[in-house]
Amino acid sequence: MKGQYRKVCLFFILSLFTVFLSIFLASCGPQAQKKEQVKSIKIWHWMSDREEAFLELARRYEKETGVRVNFELYAPSDAYTQKVRAAAQTNTLPDIFGILGEKRYFASFVKSGYVYDLTEEMDRDMGAWKNKLFVKALAVNEFEQENSFGVKPGIYGVPIDVTNIQMLYNKDLLRAVGADPSNPPKTWKDLIEVNKKLKANGVHGLVSGWGEIWMIDCMASNYAFNIMGKDKVLATIRGEVSYTDPDWIKVFDLFREMRDEGLLASGIVTMVNKTAEQLFANNRAAFAFNGSWCVNVYKGMNPNLNYGAMLPPQVSDKYPMTIWGGAGSSFMVNKQSKDVQPAVDFLKWITDAPQQIFLSKEAQGLPSNKYSLKDMPMVLSQFASAMDNTTHPNVWGVSEFPAVIEAFNKGIQYIIIGEKTPEQLAADIQAVKEREMAKKQ
Repeated sequence: MKGQYRKVCLFFILSLFTVFLSIFLASCGPQAQKKEQVKSIKIWHWMSDREEAFLELARRYEKETGVRVNFELYAPSDAYTQKVRAAAQTNTLPDIFGILGEKRYFASFVKSGYVYDLTEEMDRDMGAWKNKLFVKALAVNEFEQENSFGVKPGIYGVPIDVTNIQMLYNKDLLRAVGADPSNPPKTWKDLIEVNKKLKANGVHGLVSGWGEIWMIDCMASNYAFNIMGKDKVLATIRGEVSYTDPDWIKVFDLFREMRDEGLLASGIVTMVNKTAEQLFANNRAAFAFNGSWCVNVYKGMNPNLNYGAMLPPQVSDKYPMTIWGGAGSSFMVNKQSKDVQPAVDFLKWITDAPQQIFLSKEAQGLPSNKYSLKDMPMVLSQFASAMDNTTHPNVWGVSEFPAVIEAFNKGIQYIIIGEKTPEQLAADIQAVKEREMAKKQ
């Protein structure tokens, strides 16, 4: 009897063990493994115009890979920048984020260990990833050998689109004053002549958001490169050429000439870019100085606007007209993230052709993948065709003192409102330059 009781107990115990073992194995089976493989990555961004497109891409990526991507929008850009800065101080950055600001600010994040070096990933498979992207866009995210920031050479960011800043022209307004809308002004002299016709008909010449002084800096450096060439511009930043040099006075005098010729819209020195965009979109100005992002903006303001993009009319034929451009928006991988590789994989995916074409169509922007330039509106194609003419302060390898940049840009505003001459501004900027250089000695 006792033996039979032991057998029943043993059978019962073995049965329970079998049940528990089955449950355990089931929990370790394919379904459980699948759950363990699913990861979630977090991305912070500031691009409110692309929020819906990003959410759709996140849905597609999760469907393809099982990896959930959480895009978190923080706008405007100033608020976003403050959030990123605070998160860096508390080591709470997301898996992927962007860094807005000058190259030195970008460098500080890299040196503090918050940005993953993507060079090896870019170079893998004979540079398969890197070779898809516009060189000028990658350059904004790259630190070269012996860079002035002391950053290990490498690529630290991924451009998801590209941009450049040109002049826009209203074809209908040009036609109305007898100018050929298929042949916009190519030289400075041509621009001034067309403007005389526009002014005689009560039409504003040029609008731009020059209340945002970085846009003044952009246009002035365009003409500095055209008048004196890149080497002399960079030599000035290094302190080897004075801002009182005759070539710099020629640059400043262009703004005096625009003022005296009545080329500039009234109130341009206090005008934010959104106001300038509204004026151009509503056919109240013949020319605008703006970036390729404007295509999406103008589409929302006036879908019937008849316009094109062109390089700023050149002053000199000695050097090419060079415009600001490169990466429009870039993402960086948080080096401290526990999911670095999934983050890298997502950035590879979002910069592949299908996703780039989708983003370009949805946001009316230029893709960073150079093999995605198809079925684009004509004006975007005009922007894209000028990518070889682009440069940007973040790729120059040298940077000007912030105080000098401020004196430079605000000083041009003073020229426009008639409170300074080009010669006075040149002397003022050089005085600030010498003061800042003396501080470093």
